Amino acid sequence: MTALKELGKKVQRLDLEQNFKEACQEQEFVNLVKSLHLTSKEAMNKTTHLLDSLKEKKNCKECKGIYMCKNSYPGYLVVPEIKENNLYFTYKPCKYQKQVYEKEKEQNKKIRMKDIDMKDKKQLPVIKWLDNFYEEYDLTKSMKGLYLHGSFGSGKTYLISALLNELHDTKNASVEIVYFPDLLRSLKDFDDFSYNMNRFMKTDLLLIDDIGAEKVTEWGRDEILGTILQERMNEHKTTFFTSNLNLKELEEHLSISNSGVDKVKSRRIIERIKQLTTDIELIAENKRN
Repeated sequence: MTALKELGKKVQRLDLEQNFKEACQEQEFVNLVKSLHLTSKEAMNKTTHLLDSLKEKKNCKECKGIYMCKNSYPGYLVVPEIKENNLYFTYKPCKYQKQVYEKEKEQNKKIRMKDIDMKDKKQLPVIKWLDNFYEEYDLTKSMKGLYLHGSFGSGKTYLISALLNELHDTKNASVEIVYFPDLLRSLKDFDDFSYNMNRFMKTDLLLIDDIGAEKVTEWGRDEILGTILQERMNEHKTTFFTSNLNLKELEEHLSISNSGVDKVKSRRIIERIKQLTTDIELIAENKRN
């Protein structure tokens, strides 16, 4: 059995070497390896992923809109990044997807629970949770929000926005819905820093949309996100999140910044999220296609 395992490993290594050798015939691949400062061994072990990233980058150059997208996740491309001397692959929205975000942001301000389409059965458990939350909502109560994670374009932001807009209109709740990378950008304006931090900490209902899509920094994770979540826990404020990452993936994402790896501080953020929310996964058809 051991001999068979060794033979299997040898065959796998030969396949990797051959794949890497063929990839090195392409100058674009060689340039990418050099730009990431990878050793031959590191590049060989990740050749397939690196080739995928080059393919998706090429697809984007030739693309005229999301409807033409040939990438594995429409509207996104896989991008290699070096963090703490390790190679990671993350999904980044293309320019057309960013336009979709802006359009959806305006649409989500107007939607109400009556606008939710009940045809997608995979959304029903989430809709049931939202209905129950709406019926039980009371400004004087301490209520857990929702950490809604799952597939791209499955309607996560749409569903929670419908609930929050409804509660604003019918139960006089103050609401903030903010795309997390935008939240961090807005807080870099020192003149409005205290005002915006206070908004996010004190509003009755806060939706932090697309957490995990941001570039992690110690400042954003610890000083901004950590402070907001701690204050909302202390004040028993209801908080919602959407993400393409589950909590385990988010913990890994938050642990790595330009300053290094800090799993303790990342775990601290995840524990706050767990105390503030119920965790539900939504895997549904892509509504953006």
